[in-house]
Amino acid sequence: MIITIGGLAGTGTSTTAKTLSQEINIPFISAGDVFRQMAVENNMTLLEFSEFAEGNDNIDKALDKRQAEIANNSENLIVEGRISAFFVNADYRIWLKAPDNVRAERISYREDKSLDTVKQEIAERTASERKRYMEIHDIDIDNLDIYDLIINTDTFNIESTVNIIKKCIENKK
Repeated sequence: MIITIGGLAGTGTSTTAKTLSQEINIPFISAGDVFRQMAVENNMTLLEFSEFAEGNDNIDKALDKRQAEIANNSENLIVEGRISAFFVNADYRIWLKAPDNVRAERISYREDKSLDTVKQEIAERTASERKRYMEIHDIDIDNLDIYDLIINTDTFNIESTVNIIKKCIENKK
């Protein structure tokens, strides 16, 4: 079974993917893991590769292609990434969401930054990603029609979120 888990920063995609992976005993990869692997392959630090990727649309495309290839060569895998559902032939596509203020609080805590700074960064990052995904991939990040399940992680804690996913997977037609 191939599962994708996507969502904007601070919605809990990494935590959910890791926890689900442990509970159903299916490995997971994240877009971040693949990105770091690509940096190593290009003999660059993560920062160097990030800066290189900013001006090179081919890095985004290569990242998406790599995730799809890994998933295509796997029988069971959880793929975590903002827009992985659009590139991975998945049995189940999940989108996690949370209000902006909740996302900001989570990121502020995780990264030890001021809430005001994080709110500004979230606004800028979301606008940038929305524009980049449309320009590079023709993907409207606000159109969630591709997803089988959408969960508000402000409403449900991690345990409940994972239980909802597990129950839906068990009952999928």
